[in-house]
Amino acid sequence: MSQTAHSPSNEGRAGVVLAGGRSSRMGAPKATLEWHGSTLLRRITGIVGRAVNGPVIVVRAPGQELPDLGPHVLVRDDPEEGRGPMQGLAVGLAAAAEHGRVAFVCSTDLPFMHSAFVTAVLRGFDPDASVDVVLPHIGGYRQPMAAGYRTGLAARVEKLIEAQRMRPAHLFEEVTVRQLDEATLLADTRLARVDPELDSVLNVNNPDDYRAARARPAPEVVVERFGVLATRGSAPGSLRVRAATIGAAADQVGLALDGHVMAAINGDQIRRDAKSPLQAGDTVSFLSADAGG
Repeated sequence: MSQTAHSPSNEGRAGVVLAGGRSSRMGAPKATLEWHGSTLLRRITGIVGRAVNGPVIVVRAPGQELPDLGPHVLVRDDPEEGRGPMQGLAVGLAAAAEHGRVAFVCSTDLPFMHSAFVTAVLRGFDPDASVDVVLPHIGGYRQPMAAGYRTGLAARVEKLIEAQRMRPAHLFEEVTVRQLDEATLLADTRLARVDPELDSVLNVNNPDDYRAARARPAPEVVVERFGVLATRGSAPGSLRVRAATIGAAADQVGLALDGHVMAAINGDQIRRDAKSPLQAGDTVSFLSADAGG
């Protein structure tokens, strides 16, 4: 039976994104890198936010300036710079514990993350309440920065940091881990359809990685127009376009995403922010915000 046969529990689920700091390899913070008219951090927070029922929490280095973030994003600071992902994990889980019992934790440098991947990982907590970490194992590597964690682990992570045990692997030695391999993840039919290569965990570690990732085409999405908008811009009807944001999708069909136009993603997520990210499989419906539109 595929994982999609199980309904996720109703417990609160938050997102945690580790913004990192300045990257010596990249020459600049990864969080601020341009991504199809937006930034890597704006994209990843928007995608993770679509798969959780709590806030997305960004953990930044002390004094780090962040790019524009979408709504419902909280920012927390590392108390000390240079202590690696475990410090960000501790801060993020402690903040997420105020909103839910589990959190999806990832780094900011995952431009192809899909909300279906987040959902599939978080589903790994069901129905076994004893699981502490849901850890994808893809391409021969564990993926601790694209995994699910019980938020109650924050105190244990802090103790590991105090003991100078600064790697996620040290945490995994002490808790109950459910590991998800490629076959288990792709048993989720939606994930298999929208991310069959599991590019959700493909990160950008150096300028060559970034250039290669940025050179890929934007996601293919379906655009629909309703009411008076159906007669504006390009030919009416549903269109398939390449667009990484709502604003780019509007441009593709000759619409201005202004106070008179709003967008619904997949029929139920109303957005007005042009930088709201899109992903493979999305349908964007543009509607007139004016009465009677």
